[in-house]
Amino acid sequence: MNKKLIIYYSMDGNTKIIADMIQKETGADSVMLRPAVPYTGTDEEIVSQGKDETNRGFMPELEEIPVNIDDYDTIMIGTPTWWYTMAPVILSFIAHHDLSGKTVIPFQTHAGWPGHALEDIKEATKGAEVKNGMKIQFSAQEFGKLVTPEKEVEKWMKHYKKKEISVETAGIFLFMF
Repeated sequence: MNKKLIIYYSMDGNTKIIADMIQKETGADSVMLRPAVPYTGTDEEIVSQGKDETNRGFMPELEEIPVNIDDYDTIMIGTPTWWYTMAPVILSFIAHHDLSGKTVIPFQTHAGWPGHALEDIKEATKGAEVKNGMKIQFSAQEFGKLVTPEKEVEKWMKHYKKKEISVETAGIFLFMF
């Protein structure tokens, strides 16, 4: 079957930019996860809430997604980096979906330090074959401005477009917010 899905969370739009690029390149289905209770408040309040949730391992309730995960062989999981790891929304998705037997390709966005989000996604998706993770950096001063060269992102996406993704192609690790 080899049906592909991009599933991601984007707070400020940077992760969505990459998910949209991947979708355009690959034709994969794409779903943006949304917490049932949206984040609200000032930037400082949201950052404080995000830090607290991440530190506690909090998993927010999510809005229902319009696809059946069982219909897909390959799942690309995209997350912004929150306090050096995946956003709580992504943790919640992974905890509530059995990805055993699937190929999982994580990507993360960040604005300076990628932390260990890719490793954490690999650890959380037990039973899945996790490969070709990518870190992509955006500017900390200007949302939506890629620091990672777009050609490097495109090169990585072309590996995803191929029918079979090998571990050997995982040599590209970039920075992303």
